[in-house]
Amino acid sequence: MAYNIIFYFTDQQRWDTCGCFGQPLDITPNLDRLAREGVKFDNAFSPQPVCGPCRALFQTGRYATDTGCFRNNIMLPTNVKTLANYLEEAGYETAYVGKWHLASDGDMDGHNTVDHTVTAVPRELRGGYTGYWRVADVLEFTSHGYDGYVFDENDRRIDFKGYRADRINDMALEFLDVRDETKPFFMTISQIEPHHQNDRGHYEGPVGSKERFKNFVLPHDLEVLGGNAAEEYPDYLGQCASLDENLGRLVERLKAKGLYDNTVILYASDHGSHFKTRNRDAHLNGGDDYKRTCHDSALHVPLVIAGGPFRGGVAVKELVSTESLPKTILALAGVDVGDAMIGEDLLDVVQKKEPGRPNRVFAQISESRVGRCVRTPDYLYSVYAPGKDGGKTAASDVYADDFLYDLKADPWQLHNVVDDPAYADAKRQLRGWLLDWIEKAEGYRPAILDEE
Repeated sequence: MAYNIIFYFTDQQRWDTCGCFGQPLDITPNLDRLAREGVKFDNAFSPQPVCGPCRALFQTGRYATDTGCFRNNIMLPTNVKTLANYLEEAGYETAYVGKWHLASDGDMDGHNTVDHTVTAVPRELRGGYTGYWRVADVLEFTSHGYDGYVFDENDRRIDFKGYRADRINDMALEFLDVRDETKPFFMTISQIEPHHQNDRGHYEGPVGSKERFKNFVLPHDLEVLGGNAAEEYPDYLGQCASLDENLGRLVERLKAKGLYDNTVILYASDHGSHFKTRNRDAHLNGGDDYKRTCHDSALHVPLVIAGGPFRGGVAVKELVSTESLPKTILALAGVDVGDAMIGEDLLDVVQKKEPGRPNRVFAQISESRVGRCVRTPDYLYSVYAPGKDGGKTAASDVYADDFLYDLKADPWQLHNVVDDPAYADAKRQLRGWLLDWIEKAEGYRPAILDEE
């Protein structure tokens, strides 16, 4: 019998908001329980820490530079075979709830040639999802922390009252009531929390979050680098706690319907948040607020998979990229896409099937600069493209050193040693790996300069 699969992903959630990844407050008891039952990935990283590009990758299993969705406000091409296409071919019923962010097209200033940001997403722009649909293309434009609207599969506007994460979750629960019980299902729940509310410039937790989480402990990078976390973090934690409460409600409903034992839940985020502590340097060429950087604050994300073969309370220490989620989801559905998608089946990592597996991940950066990086257990090395605007240009023939961190000595990435002669050998090796990866992923081998 085929597994039901639920991909529950959040927006802008740091890994260290979760108890299973070291959060001292009781923010995520339900996720922590799933981690004890299933598999948690202690070192999971985003391949592209900004909303649209990462979502394009989640739906296609292809790099953002490959699909062309290298920044926000570029629509998903209609000629790319998607996760939903594969799954529906395999006999799955599909459903999507929440934020889409792949149906509008324009520049970085919001001058759109195709604009579904606050209107219904037409069928041909739904990435192959043909069934249950409760979606706003840009959910932060159609709602706030409380109240808003989405559209259903028939383009009808659905207004909601109450805390947004609760109402999005209610729509996911509704699907469980109306689904086709003769088929396995794949449902994506794309929550926008804990993203900040753009038009208000704040993280909007449930009422009472500031008091409830007043005893927060700031992660060290946020504590020492300034930014706005001291004011915003209690509400941010409130958002994360709400997401977890809703995850708990989802699990309870699955159990009540007798579905839980045959359902795999994948919990992840598209990227983290650096709370305005990064991208303040001279290499900034574009814009930023909370993400768009190779630092762990933006790249390191929570990842827990529970159910099916992902069992036993396993903690995976190896570095993995969430670029592997589409391939992993399809493998759970019995679909082998081979080289049609990037990444790996994460079950292979859990089962240690490849003894010589390279323990490193890569990421592409856009909007704040044109950047690339490689992350290993010991180092983080990043490059940028001099003179290239990250909102206008996807890639570059020439990069220059941006930063290098020795993670054993400097886990919070506070001391850039990219020009330190003591690290010349390490940098040479990291640069070689990065160039190899760019060549494989993007089809050409750029030059990297020592300085600009």
